[in-house]
Amino acid sequence: MNWKQTWTQSIIVVSFLALCSLNVQAETAHWDIDPDHSLIEFRVAHMVISKTSGRFLDYRGFVEMDANAKTIKAIEATINADSINTNHEKRDGHLRNADFLDVKQFPTITYTMKTAQKEGAAYKVIGNLTLRGVTKEVTLTGTLNGVTKDPWGNTRVGFTADGKLNRKDFGMVWNKALDNGGLVVGDDVHIHLDIECIKAKTP
Repeated sequence: MNWKQTWTQSIIVVSFLALCSLNVQAETAHWDIDPDHSLIEFRVAHMVISKTSGRFLDYRGFVEMDANAKTIKAIEATINADSINTNHEKRDGHLRNADFLDVKQFPTITYTMKTAQKEGAAYKVIGNLTLRGVTKEVTLTGTLNGVTKDPWGNTRVGFTADGKLNRKDFGMVWNKALDNGGLVVGDDVHIHLDIECIKAKTP
């Protein structure tokens, strides 16, 4: 075997090993939302002059992503609509009835990602939100805050994201007029998410 053949074979071997290494590092994994360390929050204008905020306490979901390449392949979430909490029992009861969430007829709210684009350090995620039986596209813009190991051997990833929807698009049209011409409840609902996920362990 001459030096040219040896050199060619060496290049092939090195290229193969590099490709194998790349394939090992590139891993699309399943990450489950940890609701104990996550937040799904919303804010709505109240009587024009202030904001009312609330959150959902019961939800589940997952993200499929390659943490090394920082590419998101899928996001799905299901929220128990009855778990809405604004720190006001009477208001929460109203939000659960047919004027708003109508939780008896529509017990869950779901979100399924359609596309995800990385724009610098930010992500733009477009997905289908199904609320009160109506499905509309909702865009979330956010960041991947990092990946870390916890003291119990789990790998965790954190996200922060924000979005907006118009409640009337989902059939929530209840309102009352104020003397000054304003309305009790604003139409735009601002969404804020702080999501922590745990990487599913390989069987």
